[in-house]
Amino acid sequence: MATLSSAQVSALSSGIEDLAGRVAQLAVDLQESHEAEAAAALYEVERSLLMANRSMDRARRSLGG
Repeated sequence: MATLSSAQVSALSSGIEDLAGRVAQLAVDLQESHEAEAAAALYEVERSLLMANRSMDRARRSLGG
């Protein structure tokens, strides 16, 4: 079961990483459109997603993956 769980955690981590990249790109686009407040909020979301991804990595390592 640990192998399956590790694979699931890895897949979720990939999704989080992809989402963080998409959020960051949207923030850049908004910043260039002079929407600084929205961009700042999205950069905060990106940081949270990156922190979540580090937690997912710790979970995967604890499963032996």
